Amino acid sequence: MQGFEGKVALVTGAAGGIGGAVVTALRAAGARVAVADRAVAGIAADLHLPGDLREAAYADGLPGAVAAGLGRLDIVVNNAGVISRGRITETTDADWSLSLGVNVEAPFRICRAAIPLMAAAGGGAIVNVASCWGLRPGPGHALYCLTKAALASLTQCMGMDHAPQGIRINAVCPNEVNTPMLRTGFAKRGFDPDRAVAELGRTVPLGRIAEPEDIADVVLFLASDAARYLCGSLVEVNGGKAVA
Repeated sequence: MQGFEGKVALVTGAAGGIGGAVVTALRAAGARVAVADRAVAGIAADLHLPGDLREAAYADGLPGAVAAGLGRLDIVVNNAGVISRGRITETTDADWSLSLGVNVEAPFRICRAAIPLMAAAGGGAIVNVASCWGLRPGPGHALYCLTKAALASLTQCMGMDHAPQGIRINAVCPNEVNTPMLRTGFAKRGFDPDRAVAELGRTVPLGRIAEPEDIADVVLFLASDAARYLCGSLVEVNGGKAVA
């Protein structure tokens, strides 16, 4: 996809599977990209902003740091996320703090700081990475579903509130994606990641789970002028598989 020449984007969770694919795609399309994650030194990008998204000052300061370092801020992709598995009775205070901090509070803070910058410049685009599991929750992921539902709702509210300022805010909602985070989760539970991914693929009407690039392409669409009439939309990218 073209049309990103001269644009500046911020991508959080850039060291992950989806984040890395988004960074690669944006830069290939002509954008300059700032990356945020706990460790970003090895990522090909135009500005590296390492840090912990759970730290309020870091999250609050990211949009301004991008504008200061690259001259402007046109696109924000709130991609960083964590998965906490289990029922609510199996959820610890540490799980709660981590999931709410990364999945909800960080996007809230980043959007709150980015929107005035974008409005002053005449507009922009924000793409949040939510989840199908936040729209139709499934079993055994109470905290994850809660946080992704919150992000989806926040996206819809912001989409309405800030459209008059020329800022389009939408979310992509994947189901399972073949990322290191998914594979690590299988390994921690004693499953062979390759076999588990293959078995998951057989449950998807398209015959496979998503690759990071499948999600990145939709993120770029939502960030582009091709999606100029989408505001507050929640776009499911699930290969036809409902949450179960």
